[in-house]
Amino acid sequence: MSLISLLLGKEAEVAAEQFLRRKGYTILDRNVRFGHGELDIVARVGETLVFVEVKARRTDHYGGVFHAVTAHKERQIIHLAAQYLARHQCKQYACRFDVLLYDATTPGAPVLEHIEHAFEVSGDDLRW
Repeated sequence: MSLISLLLGKEAEVAAEQFLRRKGYTILDRNVRFGHGELDIVARVGETLVFVEVKARRTDHYGGVFHAVTAHKERQIIHLAAQYLARHQCKQYACRFDVLLYDATTPGAPVLEHIEHAFEVSGDDLRW
C-alpha cells in the first residue's frame, strides 16, 4: 500500500469518526487488530454496538467506493466482530454492521455516505 493510500485512509477514518460523533455515536475503539484483520471503528449508538468499515477512494478504478466491501470482506469483518464481542463480553448489546464511504474522486471536499445495516450476519458467520 502506498503512502498516499495510507494517508487517505487515515484522513477518511478521522472524518468518519467526527461524522459519527456529530450523529450521536460514542466511539469505543478504532483500528482494533486481531491477527491479520482490523476493525476500523467500533461505536455505540443507544444500546447497539456498531462495527463501521471505512472505505476511501480517490479514483473510480475497481468500481469506486460502492464496490469496496466484497462478500469476503464482509465475512472477515463479521469474524473480527465476533472476536471483539468475545474479548469484551458485550453480549448484552445488539450489533450491526455499517459502511462509511469517503468519496474523494471529485475535486473539492470529499463526500461522506453512511450506510447503516450495510450487511447482515447469518448464524454460520458467527463461528470463531
